[in-house]
Amino acid sequence: MPTDEKKLSWDFLLNAYANGYFPMAMNHEDEEIHWFYPEKRGILPLDSFHVPQSLAKAMRKQPFTITTNQAFPEVINACATINESRKDTWINPAIIRLYCELWERGYAHSVECWKGTTLAGGLYGVALGGAFFGESMFSTQTNASRIALVHLMELLQKGGYQLLDTQFVNDHLKQFGVVEIPRKDYLGKLREALGVVVEDVF
Repeated sequence: MPTDEKKLSWDFLLNAYANGYFPMAMNHEDEEIHWFYPEKRGILPLDSFHVPQSLAKAMRKQPFTITTNQAFPEVINACATINESRKDTWINPAIIRLYCELWERGYAHSVECWKGTTLAGGLYGVALGGAFFGESMFSTQTNASRIALVHLMELLQKGGYQLLDTQFVNDHLKQFGVVEIPRKDYLGKLREALGVVVEDVF
């Protein structure tokens, strides 16, 4: 069911996440937000997260400076940028506005990878209780988004999170051990995670 962005608020959005829904636009020009409640859900198990050997080798060279919540607007706008590798995006201006408000209120978070003063990659998502809902990532330099994801996983493990929701399964996430589970199982894990008190790691 599409929703006019003018009718949305940050607390409505959080309530949707808590009930298993997540929003997307059909494309970057779509003025409406559509709600998704898929039969199958992608999650990255925090206790069996796999770092590919080639990535672990690259990380030992410490190619980037990593920060959190220092450039959220820049990260979400980079995730929404149309380029040669991304012909379109589900992130429209309404989504950017809503998630920036969630960030200002402490519910949305970003991980940034810097090369000097240049933002080379990153990701963002939403945290509720012990659940983190990964939204999107971008990279302008090799391994930047993958290293941001590894850093996110380390933060979630340190903070006592129980669920990392990736929404869907794709080849990029398969290398890290993403699995697809039925909606019923996902909702059970979500309910448990929402009741968890976590450390402030962001």
